[in-house]
Amino acid sequence: MLEKLRKQLQQHTPQQLDHLALPEAAVLMPIVERPAPTLLFTRRASHLSTHSGQVAFPGGKRERGDTDLYATALREAEEEIALTPSLVQPIGRLSDVISLHGIRVAPWVGIIPPDLPLVADPMELDAIFEVPLSHFLDDKRTHTDVITVDGVAHYVPSYHVDGHVIWGLSAMMLVELLAEGFGMAIDLYQRPTGVLRHYPARHSPTTNNIERDRRSKAQRTPATRNTK
Repeated sequence: MLEKLRKQLQQHTPQQLDHLALPEAAVLMPIVERPAPTLLFTRRASHLSTHSGQVAFPGGKRERGDTDLYATALREAEEEIALTPSLVQPIGRLSDVISLHGIRVAPWVGIIPPDLPLVADPMELDAIFEVPLSHFLDDKRTHTDVITVDGVAHYVPSYHVDGHVIWGLSAMMLVELLAEGFGMAIDLYQRPTGVLRHYPARHSPTTNNIERDRRSKAQRTPATRNTK
């Protein structure tokens, strides 16, 4: 299974949104090399001011000393869960995803050995857990969140596993992993069967920035007077 995944991701050309002038971040999607492979997740600590209690992959914002975004993903994983970078076998990058707060996030997929002595940084996390890949390949979603951005509906699966909820940005990354890495018939833009939960429509951060700049420029420009 994992060798096939490696080959598929090596042939995949992810969409990189380098033309967008947004803050950069990266996450590592660690696949644990067990007889039945699992995907490793974290849960953000409840005391954090943003994203508290949310399930995510290890990762964070790019820092000045990071040579590239893969280095960002490895550094953050080491800081958050004590994952030694040399133990990660990188097998591919997925497409950039824009967060609700206007951050361009690059997901990297890597294979790690089982039963590592991982430790959650209590300042950032309150849990590390694994979910069998089969759970997602069997499409055991509880429902689908319909998130409309700039008029385009995104059908994002939501999974409830042992008290954890995997949804949002992490689930969007997961959809591409399943589709491109495993050939699963899953798509963010095709309406699935089952329960749908609709969220209020919103604009992307880039659209908001353009509109804000337009309004600011209009306010700075003196009104012309009709002298005729």
